[in-house]
Amino acid sequence: MPLRVTVVGTGYVGLVTGVCLAHSGHLVTCVDIDRDKVDMLASGTSTIYEPGIEELLSSGMASGNLTFATPEKGWGELISDITVVAVGTPMAPNGAADLSAVRVVVSSLAEAADRPFTLVMKSTVPMGTGAALRHRYLDEAVVRIGYVSNPEFLREGKAIEDWFKTDRIVLGADEEADRALMRELYADIDAPLVETDVASAETIKYASNAFLSTKISFINEIANLCDCIGADIDAVSRGIGMDKRIGRDFLKAGIGYGGSCFPKDTRALDFIATLNGYQFTLLKSVIEVNNRQRLLPVVHVMRALPDLHERSIAILGLAFKPDTDDVRESPALDIVPLLAEQGAAVRIYDPIASELPVAGAARVADIWQALQGASAAVVVTEWQEFRELDWERVRQAMAGPAIIFDGRNCLDADAVRAAGLTYMAVGRKGEHRFGMNA
Repeated sequence: MPLRVTVVGTGYVGLVTGVCLAHSGHLVTCVDIDRDKVDMLASGTSTIYEPGIEELLSSGMASGNLTFATPEKGWGELISDITVVAVGTPMAPNGAADLSAVRVVVSSLAEAADRPFTLVMKSTVPMGTGAALRHRYLDEAVVRIGYVSNPEFLREGKAIEDWFKTDRIVLGADEEADRALMRELYADIDAPLVETDVASAETIKYASNAFLSTKISFINEIANLCDCIGADIDAVSRGIGMDKRIGRDFLKAGIGYGGSCFPKDTRALDFIATLNGYQFTLLKSVIEVNNRQRLLPVVHVMRALPDLHERSIAILGLAFKPDTDDVRESPALDIVPLLAEQGAAVRIYDPIASELPVAGAARVADIWQALQGASAAVVVTEWQEFRELDWERVRQAMAGPAIIFDGRNCLDADAVRAAGLTYMAVGRKGEHRFGMNA
């Protein structure tokens, strides 16, 4: 039986949630305060790049299951039996999660509610937030408002697949009525349900991202050690990943993680620990390793080219990962300004990401414009286009010493070297050893 659902926030999580629930047959209204964004979505155009989302957007609207609205006339008529909060919780300067948007939405819903409903928190919020919101807003409402912590585990670029083929659905609630409603909402998805209390559900989200971030930083530390001792990180990662207790995922060495989740959530978890009087030493090291790792291309391009003044450097990739246009916390945002400060002429090419939030660089529309006359090229994003490059043509386009810094260890090293290019990577065995302590 279809349920009536309101999703507040049409950012990445909110829009994916809305179109996927509509595809499952529920009657969904997506709400946003940004009128231009709502109008764009109502015209059938997605406001984010995500494979498959345009099709679900179109089909949802064609079926009548998906509509869009703003709260200009008040929140009362927009509240459904299930009302999902999916607004942003960006990182504040001190590392904490900024919950201002969450508080505005929850307080508005609680004040406007004239009939019972269940509030579902999809936004990533720190442990204890659910209890605080209930005490401050929901318990003061004139009607019953249930509360469910239902964290998302969506990978950008594979969000639609992750929604329908998820490893688990986490439901944090204190009342059976709310859990039962959520089981009905997800009845078509074949996945284990983790039913727990609100605080534990909030912790699961942060702990999951922190653990994956730890795996990435760990394998990057091993890669740096491989550079020092002459080992091959590809072989090492393959060997340890075959252990079922460890697993192969997130053991790809490179220049570190980025995006909207891992950097923000690791820092927020560290802040939460500190606020509660606990020093999360391991997590602090994970964050430190990642901050340092993204500087590898700058360190080693400068070693190879001591004078970067008037040298052209190509940055291949602006998005933090392939199949997304998201540039938040991308390593490119640190790499580009540092190279520009050394006098390099930096040109950036990305097949999808159009935003250029960095100074001192030019964005070009064609990869060959980026490579023409470049003394070095840094692969920041693992786009398939870069993996399939004609390396002979690349060598003809570039100027000496024609360095290719493979920041994602995604290229065919032998093919790059065979074309006469100088190949550098992270922990890969070869003639260029350049560990962070080398």
